[in-house]
Amino acid sequence: MAVESPIHDYIAGAFGGSIGYAVGYPFDTTKTQLQTQLHGNRYKGFTDAFTHIYKQQWISGFYRGMSWPLITVGVTNSIFFGVYGNMLKSLEPNREKRKKAYSKILLASCLGGAAQCLVVMPIDYIKVILQSQIRHDVHSSKVVTASVESAMFRGPMECARYICRTEGPHGLYKGAGLTLCRDIPCFGVYGLTYMLISGQMKERGWCDSRGIVADLLGGGLAGVAAWLSVMPVDVVKSRYQADYRGEFSGYVNCALQSYREEGLRVFYRGSMAICLRSFSSNAVEFMVYAQLMRYFQGSGHYSED
Repeated sequence: MAVESPIHDYIAGAFGGSIGYAVGYPFDTTKTQLQTQLHGNRYKGFTDAFTHIYKQQWISGFYRGMSWPLITVGVTNSIFFGVYGNMLKSLEPNREKRKKAYSKILLASCLGGAAQCLVVMPIDYIKVILQSQIRHDVHSSKVVTASVESAMFRGPMECARYICRTEGPHGLYKGAGLTLCRDIPCFGVYGLTYMLISGQMKERGWCDSRGIVADLLGGGLAGVAAWLSVMPVDVVKSRYQADYRGEFSGYVNCALQSYREEGLRVFYRGSMAICLRSFSSNAVEFMVYAQLMRYFQGSGHYSED
């Protein structure tokens, strides 16, 4: 059996995160559009938003704002899986017992989520701005006008430079508190749910010998459960970060104004998009991570470290 190396989790996490991110990004853009549309400019639902974004073409629509996050997502996922994997090994040195040490899995996942936040905060903020700038005018048959398009950021670097110039470097961390409140519990649920589902499927023999089906299903369902558990926080974060009109004075004000205008349903706007995005992205992400870890460990059968 191969010796466990601390760097293996970082490498596997980087590859898994990058591939999974690209798979789920169109649904992430749809989710952000649904969450950030205000007042009379709302979509009728997931299909309406998805169709509208599709008309923008793939790069200017679904993949708007992805270049910078895609380059850096390998780093952020490497941090999460690296901290998660190595912390779990530290908390439970016995490999066989590790897969059922649920309280330690939860703690390691939360710590991994907290660690990646420092890197993900400015990246996620800029992504939200670019995704929210896909215009939707319910009173016009045109997708976007020249005057509106000229006011949009052309890419993440232009957006970042504008924020730093007008607000200073600290402006890149707008909504940082909400990102922490979202990611720490989200990743905790994520890691724990994956291990519960995937572990049970492998233990009962409900998958192939390499555990690929268990990794796909476990990772996908873990992603859905994790994101639905923090959906209200994610909605407030997206709306607060995309607010360029200065309508919201803070997190609480954003939540209260959103509730007064639309009721409780506003906090679960984009649920269909986030479920599709979470399942597709996280299924691929955890499958790639787990299979690479299996390869690194040089085992003839699946290992869940």
